[in-house]
Amino acid sequence: MSANRRFRTFWTLIFLFSCLGGGTPLCLAEPPIQDILQSKQSIAAEKQISRESSQLTSADPAIQTKPEQETKKKKSRKRKVRNGAIVVAPLPIVSPALGAGIVPILGYIVPLPPKDKATPPSVIGVAGLITNNGSRGLGLGADLYLKQGRYELESVYARGNLDYNLYGVGFLNGNAGFKLPLEQTGQFYFIKFLHRIVWDTYVGGRFVDGTSFITLKPTSGRIPPIPPDIGLHTNLRALGMEVRRDSRPNRFYPLKGSLVDFTGDFFAQDLGSKYSFQSYKFTFNKYASLTDKQVLAYNLYLCGTGGSPPFYGNCIYGANNELRGYTAGQYLARYMVATQMEYRLVLPWRFGLVGFGGIGEVAPGIAKWRSNEVLPAGGTGIRYLLSKKYHVNLRTDFAWGKDNFTWGLGVGEAF
Repeated sequence: MSANRRFRTFWTLIFLFSCLGGGTPLCLAEPPIQDILQSKQSIAAEKQISRESSQLTSADPAIQTKPEQETKKKKSRKRKVRNGAIVVAPLPIVSPALGAGIVPILGYIVPLPPKDKATPPSVIGVAGLITNNGSRGLGLGADLYLKQGRYELESVYARGNLDYNLYGVGFLNGNAGFKLPLEQTGQFYFIKFLHRIVWDTYVGGRFVDGTSFITLKPTSGRIPPIPPDIGLHTNLRALGMEVRRDSRPNRFYPLKGSLVDFTGDFFAQDLGSKYSFQSYKFTFNKYASLTDKQVLAYNLYLCGTGGSPPFYGNCIYGANNELRGYTAGQYLARYMVATQMEYRLVLPWRFGLVGFGGIGEVAPGIAKWRSNEVLPAGGTGIRYLLSKKYHVNLRTDFAWGKDNFTWGLGVGEAF
């Protein structure tokens, strides 16, 4: 898995999360006691006195009573609380690649500034990773929308160690099922800054910096070819660009609109990177509401790699929900395509149900796609609403691929 894609798994857990919960109680003010004591008077006279008293106190704040001032302060504080939402979620994980464990998440979503309803909500979060195969990780991240959404600033830092299996590069190696157990330790830093130009389109630059060290764990039996990256300290550094058009009214649970995103990262030895290669990714998502409780979502993902990348710099099938039902890293190659469709249904009592299916493929070259190497996937999932304000769901998916079954938990939709 590429340094960018592998360590951004932590960011997916933070945003994707990304995540929140809550709601706030309403503040109710009671009428002054003096008005109640005068209730023997006529109703019309009582209403007139109340209106005059209200106008007088609003015109002269100095004569407002202390309880009224305290009530206004409480209302003001509660309005501020409603602008943001917090989530604390210890998510269990059962991954064919990383084993079983827990992913603790702490996230906060709020517009910046909090009272600005025209600005898309920003996300700040931290996530960890602890599994029974020895994998450990910690990630910190922020995705900030500034100046009423005119600018987007995203930054991520992560470090840890991942224990996983390498099956080899290409469809044939992945299909053979031979495993090479590896441990990869390192750290990763990513930052991007985008500017909205026109028609919900953002354009900007990216910077990637990471270090890693890969060791071979003890094993027996047949193994795939050992890549030259084993036992080497590796630095990866890249400058990149991104163009994105996002017309979704709510990016946490889109009911309509679309997302078109293209990124290019250029790793070069002149920047301090051990390897010189290029990584290109294209994503297209489309959403349509069938009824007020039913949504049909479509996803297309393309990936291409040029130059001389390390094995984890290739396109990784099964990573980032492309596609669910496959162990991330079993199928990897220079080129990849994946497409899927998902039906989403909102049920009573905060629950939801989804069904999904798709196909994809990896290939060593643009003209080397094979119809007998297609990788299909399908499955179903349950949703639980964590936040009514932003419609953020807790997600659990059961998926079947060509060879195996996967079960995963996350915050936010798969795409």
